[in-house]
Amino acid sequence: MQALLFAAGAYLIGSIPFAVIVSRAMGLEDPRSYGSGNPGATNVLRSGNKIAAVLTLLGDGAKGWFAVWLAGRLEAPADVVAVAAIAVFLGHVFPVWLRFKGGKGVATAAGVLLAIDWRVGLAVLAVWLAVVVASRYSSLGAIVAAVFAPAAVYYVSGFSSFFLAVIAMGAILLWRHEANIRKLVNGEERRIGDAKKEGEGAEQPS
Repeated sequence: MQALLFAAGAYLIGSIPFAVIVSRAMGLEDPRSYGSGNPGATNVLRSGNKIAAVLTLLGDGAKGWFAVWLAGRLEAPADVVAVAAIAVFLGHVFPVWLRFKGGKGVATAAGVLLAIDWRVGLAVLAVWLAVVVASRYSSLGAIVAAVFAPAAVYYVSGFSSFFLAVIAMGAILLWRHEANIRKLVNGEERRIGDAKKEGEGAEQPS
């Protein structure tokens, strides 16, 4: 019962659609109506409003961190905290408030990792940033980080509930980036800073 209550609470926290909330508060279009249609920071950036994109990024990351931090603060067992970690991530990817059509979970996953262990979170963020800077592919950074994250968690905590939770999140992230992977393989993925082609709706991590 305890795990179920924490999972439900974390899921509802994860379901908070910061992309939609921030966009409405700043008088912007609903992010689901343009670009990739994902309610996430990368798509909000397509509106041309960098402040809105940053606020969305911080909100999505903060909810992942907060749900895991709160579970730990309430002295939930490690297994229950791991359940909360998965639940808040799933809340972002499949939000009840948006008919289960959410973002790809990159920022929320980063927040979860920072709450699990700040060293792991920073290491994964460093890998993501290094790949993005070197390649200018935001999606490639997310994909590599998703693969690297379980190894980083295993190095810190061994074979634990957190390790299993991060494997699950990484698998979902890769699944959500299926279209990006195909575009990368075919050389069709758009780099950061490239001019958007007319009618293009490239999938990017959110």
